[in-house]
Amino acid sequence: MPPKPLPLLALLADFQRACSELKVGWYLFGAQAALLYGSPRLTADADITVQLGQLSAQSFAATLQRHGFELRITDEAFVRTTRVLPILHRSSNFPADVVLAGPGLEEAFLERAAIRPIHGLQVPIAAAEDLVVMKVLAGRRKDEEDVVAVLSAQRGKLDLALIRRTLRDLSDALAQDDLLPLFERLLLEATDD
Repeated sequence: MPPKPLPLLALLADFQRACSELKVGWYLFGAQAALLYGSPRLTADADITVQLGQLSAQSFAATLQRHGFELRITDEAFVRTTRVLPILHRSSNFPADVVLAGPGLEEAFLERAAIRPIHGLQVPIAAAEDLVVMKVLAGRRKDEEDVVAVLSAQRGKLDLALIRRTLRDLSDALAQDDLLPLFERLLLEATDD
């Protein structure tokens, strides 16, 4: 009997099949992506962004269900308000939060996502710079720890100017002046190692 695939890998393979059928772009981000870029933190779920274009969330959810997923929340108002579709991969019992990308920043993140092999499966992963931006924006202590770990592991490989520019644009759009100072503090922490 062949070995059972890792739960995350099984989820990603079925999610990829669903997205390929619909011809929609997607990428993995969050703690699972941070792990690939050097953060030692593990998590029991996956965070995925998908660009649906003209496809409705309901049509997307129906396709996911045909590919082995079930909705963890069926409240359409929740999905519409949060732009998050919580799902569960039935065969692996592995949960994921699927962010329904909007125009602008998430489209840029999708364009910069890089295909990386994970146990033989080619998976689009948020660029390390964009992951750092997302984690700085989230601002929880565990996100800050991920930023420090990624900055340290990817030292000399990151486009720091892109990170700063994106954070500046976000600061302007959100009228939030703490993003760039937080990044600079975390960068200093990462270089002190």
